[in-house]
Amino acid sequence: MKKFWLVLLSVGLIMAFSVSAFAVDVQVSGSYYAAGMYLDQTSLMKGSIDKSVNPYTGMASGLHNNDSISTAFYFQRLRVRTDFTISPGLKFITRFDAMERIWGGARSEPGTTYDTQSAGTRAENENIAFDWAYIEYTSPIGLFQVGYAEDNVWGTVFGSSGSGAPSGQILYGAQIGQVTFGAEIAKEGEKSYSAVNPATATDNDYDRYSAFGIYNFKGGETGLLFTYSRIANDKQISSYNGTTIGAWGVPLNMGGSPIPYANMMYIYTLEPYAKVKLGPVKLEAEFIYGWGSINPEDDLKGYDQQLQDIMAYLNAVVDVGPIYFGGTVAYMSGDNGQNGSQVKGDVLGGGMDWNPCLIMFNQDLTYWVGPINGYGGSSNFSGSYPNTGYGGMTNAWFGQLKAGIHPISNLDINTAISYAKADEIPGGWAGSSYGWELDVTGTYKITNNLSYMVGAGYWWVGDYYKGLASEQNDVRDEYMFINKLTLTF
Repeated sequence: MKKFWLVLLSVGLIMAFSVSAFAVDVQVSGSYYAAGMYLDQTSLMKGSIDKSVNPYTGMASGLHNNDSISTAFYFQRLRVRTDFTISPGLKFITRFDAMERIWGGARSEPGTTYDTQSAGTRAENENIAFDWAYIEYTSPIGLFQVGYAEDNVWGTVFGSSGSGAPSGQILYGAQIGQVTFGAEIAKEGEKSYSAVNPATATDNDYDRYSAFGIYNFKGGETGLLFTYSRIANDKQISSYNGTTIGAWGVPLNMGGSPIPYANMMYIYTLEPYAKVKLGPVKLEAEFIYGWGSINPEDDLKGYDQQLQDIMAYLNAVVDVGPIYFGGTVAYMSGDNGQNGSQVKGDVLGGGMDWNPCLIMFNQDLTYWVGPINGYGGSSNFSGSYPNTGYGGMTNAWFGQLKAGIHPISNLDINTAISYAKADEIPGGWAGSSYGWELDVTGTYKITNNLSYMVGAGYWWVGDYYKGLASEQNDVRDEYMFINKLTLTF
């Protein structure tokens, strides 16, 4: 009997302390995928034939000096979002990624550098890492969002990097009729002195300020975003001790190796977009214009540079019954590094969410395999100006034709042929073509929440990856196979 009352009292205490929690409505959503991939080569460099004689066989090896290995593995990721509704209009939202790893593969070394796609490190994501934790309050005067949340998402998928690292931010938004407007302050980098950062300098931060407006109309929407970024990551690194100014104005020593230098970067952008549906035709377009300056500090004064970047994107799809077809064109201005006083491209990027091909310019492939390198520092995945935090395709003209069919309601078969070339190339480069790529994918919807995809891509590698023409390098084509099981809930 004594045990009975003890248990009853314990239950009563638990319920008493849990009364406030019963008022919280919890909604959980997320996704999980498991995928397998085969990539034919991990390098585009073909090199020269090795004619040395094998002492055991007495025969020449016949291998290329730069022959690389193929790779094949399974990988996965669990992503869970939880919305805690505290009261009407007040939410607390979290999201974490877990078990983001290669099956049976080596684990990453613990470190302090953020993963390119997370607020945690890569090692943390291989176990569990929280990316979002923020308050969302819908007040009588508008919506407020405070905390770590998704960042760099705007307009179309082009130029967006929501799959990238989130940021600590304060956002305000409101709606009047068909117009939504707002503003945001985001902390992209903080280098002030703290318990975990014994800094010797101050104000080496990366802050971004944004204002936006969106107009919704029947059949579509259009919007405009303005951003201002103050990037002081490299405000006080070292003094100039080189002799010339190279690409992007980076000081070079006599051997041509980049020397870190101190600078401040100021980047402004205007980003209009539009999405329209006209009968069976869906159109979306985005234009991004960026400008600003790099202002070196210390004894590099006088080497200030003006920044400019122009990017444009147009995507059209016609959906006619079981068949659909369309195309994509995109442009990202490039810089050849020949004008020390100006940077005319490679500052921004097409974004990590825009993956138009399975191999070329594919962020997911780069995340799991790493860059597939050609000669002269070229790679299948472009970057952006150092330390800006932007990413994705840069310095490119890109075109794609695509078509698909739904032979049955839950099966989608898609084919795409793409071509890309560089907007600008360094002097003496072998060529401007990135090459052609053919991708074929098929996705079968097993249930409303479970789908299975298989795909194959073949990349006819262009002469851009040969590096300098004088070196007479050769490159090899690339192909891959992938299958992916995705669960959403």
